[in-house]
Amino acid sequence: MVFPLVSEENMLLDFFQAILSHLALSCVLISVTAIAIAWFIRDSIKVEDFDKKHVFITGCDSGFGNLVARQLDQKGFHVIGACLTEKGESELKAAASPRLKTVLFNVTDSRSIESAVEFVRAEVGERGLWGLINNAGRSTPIGPTEWMQLEDFKKVLDVNLIGLIDVTLKFLPLLKKAQGRVVNVASILGRLALNGGGYCLSKYGVEAFSDSLRRDMQHFGVKVSIIEPGFFKTGVTRLDLIEADLQRLWNRLPEEVKHSYGPKFFAEYVKAQDFSMGLLCSSDISKVTSCMQHALTARHPRTRYSPGWDAKLIWIPLSYLPAFIADFTVAVLLPVPKDDRKSHANQVGVAYT
Repeated sequence: MVFPLVSEENMLLDFFQAILSHLALSCVLISVTAIAIAWFIRDSIKVEDFDKKHVFITGCDSGFGNLVARQLDQKGFHVIGACLTEKGESELKAAASPRLKTVLFNVTDSRSIESAVEFVRAEVGERGLWGLINNAGRSTPIGPTEWMQLEDFKKVLDVNLIGLIDVTLKFLPLLKKAQGRVVNVASILGRLALNGGGYCLSKYGVEAFSDSLRRDMQHFGVKVSIIEPGFFKTGVTRLDLIEADLQRLWNRLPEEVKHSYGPKFFAEYVKAQDFSMGLLCSSDISKVTSCMQHALTARHPRTRYSPGWDAKLIWIPLSYLPAFIADFTVAVLLPVPKDDRKSHANQVGVAYT
């Protein structure tokens, strides 16, 4: 057998190529590690003088708003919690320090918002308002789009989007004075529409409004962050309220529409929803309020926060994938109407009776 001769030059070339390859890989790893460390350090730097900063929070009767109000109060912030009910007001006051103040507040009532602005202006003085957390929201009516009427969309949009915009615009002068923060609570359903009704529409709107507001306000030192929670156990996800409203929507449908879905569809839809919510909903709402706190206390707040394992591992990645994958995922989770004509869509000359 004849073996090819390997010259010393080729051996040296291979040796140096191997060294350069390892050096390049090492440089990449070192660079990535350095960037990660630098990002972590930058992300951890806090602002100072919490005790001289005022924060206004909507939707403090329960859930995210109630918890973050108490947490910020414990940190020394001057918290003004906006509650829809007197019961919510009294419960929040009882759970916080005397420093925390409350106002009765309805995000759909411009007079209520103006009254709150005057109250806050008197509280903050020349310092201005450091933080605004737009947390108030509602979920129902949600369900199949065909079951909705225009008024059903308005009910949700008026609270989740129009109310949020109205509140933000009226508080902007005070926020600009303090070069403060706006924290808007959107949802992963502002990235991926999983159901019909006004909820997903409103959260897509919150995303767009927040993006445009952030770019406009950066020139004035006001920072805007978006919270995109996954599914958590709050008043917005209470199954008894959602199912009762679904029953209302179903009951008012014309018989022809009910017939197209079939007699078992409603029960199967509710069952699928119960299963999905039971599987996905987390009871640890502090994951969300921790993001709100970071957006207010970090010197360099993030543009978006996505609390919840389902948001990070399922919904956010799914929102970047082709639409047919998301369509398939939703189709797997929900029942199919009895009168499903998709299988006939490509047939020619089929008449329906």
